[in-house]
Amino acid sequence: MSGFLTRLKNLLSRPPAKPPAAAMEDLRRTFRAKFHAFKVLLNANNTALALMAEMETTLHGQRSFGLTFVRGHATAVCVNVYNIIRALNDLSGHRYTALLPVFEDLREKIEAVLNRENPPAVQELVLPLEQVTRDMADGVGSKMANLGEISRALPEVAVPPGFVITAAAYDLFLRHNGLKEEINRRLQAMEQGGLDDLYRLSSEIQLEIIRGEVPPELAAAITDAYAQLAARLGQAPKVAMRSSAIGEDAVETSFAGQYRSELNVSPDNLLSAYKEILASKYALTALTYRLHKGLRDEDVPMCVGCMAMVEAASGGVMYSRDPTDIRRRVVLINSVHGLAKAVVDGTVTPDVWEIDLETWTVRRREIAHKPRRAVTLPGEGVVLEDNPAADEPSLTEEQALRLARLAVRLEEHFRSPQDIEWSIDGAGQIFILQSRPLQQLVAPSAADRPAPEGLTHRVLLRGGERASPGVAAGPVCLVKNNLDVLQFPEGAVLVTAFAHPAWATLLPRAAAVVTDRGGITGHLANVAREFGIPALFNTFEATRLLTPGLEVTVDADGHSIYEGRVEELLAHAAPKKGVMLGTPVYETLKEVMTYITPLYLTDPDSPAFRPENCRSLHDITRFAHEVAVREMFTIEEDRALTRYFIKRLKTDLPMEWLVLNLEDGFKEEVPGREVTLDQIASVPMLALWDGISAVPWEGPPPVDTGGFLSIVLGAATDPHLATAGERTLYGNVNYFMISRSFCNLTSRLGFHFSTVEALTGDEPFENYLRFSFKGGAADHPRRVLRAQFVAEILEMYDFKVEVREDALFARLEGEALPYMLTRLRVLGYVTIHTRQLDMIMLNPEEVARYRAKILGDLERLTRAGTPPPEAGGSPELP
Repeated sequence: MSGFLTRLKNLLSRPPAKPPAAAMEDLRRTFRAKFHAFKVLLNANNTALALMAEMETTLHGQRSFGLTFVRGHATAVCVNVYNIIRALNDLSGHRYTALLPVFEDLREKIEAVLNRENPPAVQELVLPLEQVTRDMADGVGSKMANLGEISRALPEVAVPPGFVITAAAYDLFLRHNGLKEEINRRLQAMEQGGLDDLYRLSSEIQLEIIRGEVPPELAAAITDAYAQLAARLGQAPKVAMRSSAIGEDAVETSFAGQYRSELNVSPDNLLSAYKEILASKYALTALTYRLHKGLRDEDVPMCVGCMAMVEAASGGVMYSRDPTDIRRRVVLINSVHGLAKAVVDGTVTPDVWEIDLETWTVRRREIAHKPRRAVTLPGEGVVLEDNPAADEPSLTEEQALRLARLAVRLEEHFRSPQDIEWSIDGAGQIFILQSRPLQQLVAPSAADRPAPEGLTHRVLLRGGERASPGVAAGPVCLVKNNLDVLQFPEGAVLVTAFAHPAWATLLPRAAAVVTDRGGITGHLANVAREFGIPALFNTFEATRLLTPGLEVTVDADGHSIYEGRVEELLAHAAPKKGVMLGTPVYETLKEVMTYITPLYLTDPDSPAFRPENCRSLHDITRFAHEVAVREMFTIEEDRALTRYFIKRLKTDLPMEWLVLNLEDGFKEEVPGREVTLDQIASVPMLALWDGISAVPWEGPPPVDTGGFLSIVLGAATDPHLATAGERTLYGNVNYFMISRSFCNLTSRLGFHFSTVEALTGDEPFENYLRFSFKGGAADHPRRVLRAQFVAEILEMYDFKVEVREDALFARLEGEALPYMLTRLRVLGYVTIHTRQLDMIMLNPEEVARYRAKILGDLERLTRAGTPPPEAGGSPELP
């Protein structure tokens, strides 16, 4: 590179000679071709970096995303990086083809992650429940794996007999009907649409599944398993067919109420009920739940449990611990007359029993008015009917204590608190229908909350049960039907009469949930706790008292709703739970990004800055951008006419500045070797120059003995600094590439190397600033501290900054032109005034003094800035 710089210097020092017209035209064509390739590279580079930034933001933010986002962004980054490589080779005469095999290797690794599939863990199509073990969850689903475990390992706990239709059967059904590819095609657009689009997609996919044929071998396996069940029971039983999807009933992904169960099914309808349950995987609630939980569609095959129907006298749900406060040692039971369905779907307010685990006594008993009950029909199916015992307890105290002992036994066996669905038949026998991990939360202590009497806001409602802890505020939105679901706004408080599982679709968008009725053991309460949404149930009159559109604060912990925003309470609210962390889609994005976003090539002067050392797509963009800038300044000795495109900037600053006009960076054609600021039309260059020249540099800071020795040591041990002080382009010569709206400055000031790149126009979405900074004369620790020092300053001016060792990378994008120009002034100032500060980084007094001076200068500089005139005029920058 030093030979090139010497030739460039000699070339610029020669007196210009008027070129022959033909040679000049040939040179113009060559330059236009290089410039076109350079522009293509810049556009692809900016698009790739924007996509990478969005992936980083998504990975670390609260946004929900699905596999379509991951696949789409990874593919788009690959396309743009390929375009970068192609443009760089067009620009350089194909000197960087070594990047292609590196890129291809990274692309194949990304594809391998995105296309990874797991074969079914269980090969059988159908398994008797007594053969199912807990470690078969990946083949039969957690729900049925747990029930199989209970029936095998805990003979004292009754589970209805039955069988499981496995994940292998689900895979066979899809392949037999050609549905895998069709469903994937329809899902590609799912993440980008609104709820109305999701509703349409949901209906289309479910219809395709219901129309499908159950493969003959699967139909025979289901029929044979039912015949064996009937032979065991001595009669042809009605059955309950329950979803048991892979991943369902996990602690963080319960899928509570998202899939369908068919109760009291006759043997003639086993296959049609099976298809209905498979189709429910694509119900609107399930689709949105998986999207916001970060679950890949292919990771959730649908299994189905088929168990003898229990004719329930009473049923319900119990928790082996209080789900809203881990510190309370109680078993919580919700019970109703008839089937447990009325509890889990929130249609009936249940009786509440609390059993104290210290004394084994009933600590709390609340008998609700239960006007309806769910019962089986004589033929098949279930119905809600009037309850003749509406005000009577659905359990005896003895039954409640028996249930509590079972809950504790299940918790001991599974070694975690359990969420248990149960039924008691007419003979008084208890059957366990489901046992899954219970997610527990820690309720805030009274000391963490302001006293209610100290609040001045009007109380709109007081009472109800805390279904999910927390405090949140938003406008009231009353939801009664599916039309209300489609119109539900982001950040609203969901107010509804019943805690229906269908409303779980809205929880990722809701600030809080308030219901008139519904137990805290129901599906909606479960999902609210998973999403960290405050929920207050059983208020009995919320739909009457709360006015739609009114801003309210829901304090689930204080069992109160206030008018307006109560900042005293909201200040203690926990941040909204990040639902994606640890999910399969999150992990897929995280793994894909290991090949995309890390930046290992940070030092352009290092011998390791080579194509074969690129370890990520970000490395390729960094390498290509750096090399492209050099290629634009490449001057061959036999092409001396190139000097007509490069001018020395005429300035009083004691440094050399070269300017390459890419197209319209000069107001007019400039003869000779020099150009003045008055002849520059580049708006970003003039703003950057304003920051460079606004405040005279005071020179290097005073250096103590330690700082001086660090300079000597740094220079002696870093071979790349050996010629940094020479008067060359990489010494004190700096160069601009400009057009009217574009500027790239590559600057080497002593031991310090920095680049500024800016695109500033009238369209904010196109605008960006990028800044990188590296080097210094001091030892490595001081250089690292200086990079952190500069980062703190840039962050005060809204830059997104990343520091890696002594290298700093900053960006700003998407802002209006006047704002971007003030930030360019900041970058110009920082480029000049932070050099050599690495020498004083271990002197706190000097660091504080320079920080105060720099911030004061920048405050005056940015305050004095004025917007430029409309495009076409001469910019008047202060």
